[in-house]
Amino acid sequence: MSTPLPANRRSRLLEILERDGAIRLESAAAELDVSVMTVRRDIQDMDAEGLLRRVRGGAIAPVLPRAFGERAATRSAAKAAIARKAAALLPVEGAAAFDASTTSGALISLLSAQHLVVATNSIDNAAVARRRPGVRSIVVGGELEERTGSLVGPTAELVAASMSYSRFFTSASAVHPEFGMSEVSLDEASVKATFASRADETVLLADASKLGQQVLARALGWSEIDVLVTELDPRDDRLDPYRDLVEIL
Repeated sequence: MSTPLPANRRSRLLEILERDGAIRLESAAAELDVSVMTVRRDIQDMDAEGLLRRVRGGAIAPVLPRAFGERAATRSAAKAAIARKAAALLPVEGAAAFDASTTSGALISLLSAQHLVVATNSIDNAAVARRRPGVRSIVVGGELEERTGSLVGPTAELVAASMSYSRFFTSASAVHPEFGMSEVSLDEASVKATFASRADETVLLADASKLGQQVLARALGWSEIDVLVTELDPRDDRLDPYRDLVEIL
């Protein structure tokens, strides 16, 4: 066994985290050709540095507010796969709401509508919607959350609540079978809850790295979510805890 230097080993662990959405002790040790104990120690040190979040059996990405551009560069292949799946749910007329996530942005980029109003609390996502055929783009306004680029607060909620939507498409910071979907910001959670309250259906777009996690602010419970779309095969056992809670695509 030729052990990689610590700096190289940690770089490779971060590559695994980006590629798979999580680090699993045994598989990472096999891939790096080191012991499980070595990977465990690296994860402990990297957790202390804020590079990842240690969980039972490995690690996941740290759940922190991040700028739109930074989020867009993370798990891009998974987001594209989710968008392709969810495209079948996109309405062609009426009104639909989208949160400020980059996953919603990937889905908006696939829109081809006739007379569709798109409401969002993201300037970036509104700009994408504005370029799509048959779409009228509306930004709900509000206070800029500078860490994420989202628009939040009472004004955003008031405008979001003033319309009705056939579907609300939203991602989440974390998705848990008991806690529901949650956010790192109370303000973000509140805007999403407002959009969902005015929608006929809510579609949750979440990559596998979000599953089994929970963070500060609960946004929606499972009774308020109609469809869960991930990049996984719907038969994947990682989705087993959610099968009795929601329709899975």
